[in-house]
Amino acid sequence: MRRRCLPLVPAVSAGRMDALLFLCHRLPLPPDRGDRIRLTHVLRHLAARHSVYLGCLIDAPDPEPQLAALRGICARVVAVPAHPAARALRALAHAAQGGALSAGWFAHPALTRLIAETAALRPVASYVFGATMFRPGLPGRVILDMVECDSEKWDARAERAPAPHAALWRHEAARLRALEASGAGAAATTLFAAAADAEAFAARHPALAPRIVTMTNGVDADWFDPARGFPCPFAGPGPHLVFTASFDYWPNEAAARWFVAEVMPRLRGRGAVLHLVGAGPGVALRRLARPGEVVVTGRVPDIRPYLAHADVVVAPLRWARGVQNKVLEALAMARPVVASGAAARGIAAVPGREWLVADDARAMADAIGAVLDGAHPGLGAAGRARMLGGFGWAAGLTVLDAVLSGPWSPTGAGSTSDERASMLRP
Repeated sequence: MRRRCLPLVPAVSAGRMDALLFLCHRLPLPPDRGDRIRLTHVLRHLAARHSVYLGCLIDAPDPEPQLAALRGICARVVAVPAHPAARALRALAHAAQGGALSAGWFAHPALTRLIAETAALRPVASYVFGATMFRPGLPGRVILDMVECDSEKWDARAERAPAPHAALWRHEAARLRALEASGAGAAATTLFAAAADAEAFAARHPALAPRIVTMTNGVDADWFDPARGFPCPFAGPGPHLVFTASFDYWPNEAAARWFVAEVMPRLRGRGAVLHLVGAGPGVALRRLARPGEVVVTGRVPDIRPYLAHADVVVAPLRWARGVQNKVLEALAMARPVVASGAAARGIAAVPGREWLVADDARAMADAIGAVLDGAHPGLGAAGRARMLGGFGWAAGLTVLDAVLSGPWSPTGAGSTSDERASMLRP
């Protein structure tokens, strides 16, 4: 999916700026999915101020364009191929030693060497994306960007899985909870995208509360601007419903399957067409395609035309944490949005005025029907106004600057003052 081609920051010399270690689980470019959108903005921001030493795994079939771009903004890039067989062996070995499978899945000796090499440069900080990338002995001030609790994803997956998978996923969730707690305990600051997630984690770990900070996601409202004008991608008259997502991620696929099975039959008399727009739909999802009712596009070069011409954008996630970029983008495009309560989590928009929130199938179908009947004529404009009023990336990145510039002692994991902690905590 095409999103904004962000301008690159010129390469810097390691001697001109303080070094900073940046670890993440996949190539941080391009910003074509939720985690990479956050990674792209954070990396660009940090690379403008520090000599960034990037360590990541390669998860793209043709990574050279992304690697070339990354070498243009980082002092050094260590990107290692993520071979499935080798990753599986490392995951099993990690689990045999009492660790989480996920942590082993994202481990690699080259990343361990990068940590040691960067430590010799006495970096000002280590920015780590996700608890599964946390490693003991990270140099400098450690910023753990947890975004959300991965352990809760595995708990949710266990609830929906048959035996013996459910037991395995519950076991993985327990190990990830331990990893999240130890990582946050060792970090100077732990970041979450949504205040609700930050508050829940702080409640479980009250001793860490002063070091838990909300850094919300944002949206580029200039790029996602309906005034730019976009060609209509739809063949028929509609009405057209759009759900944008990376469908190789199980909560998105599960949401699409639920919506097709439970909501679409309630809209059949309206002639509505659902467009599932995004990369990675599996065979099971593609089989849901039905002429004149469900269209599965796969990856598209640009999602904005689909958003711009949608009669309603839906976000029917049954399980979600953090802040959903797909929802921010739809709101920025001034389209009426109908979201589940899970998808609405973390976004301070007003239900009934700036978007509609509904959970069960009947309520969601009724909300969509009301929009199609013209009951909410100002919904899209109000949603865009909300995005313009407080969901730019600048606000979140200002929080990151405050975290990096605050008082800190290398002998105590995070020693922010009470005053600074009270300003930053959710």
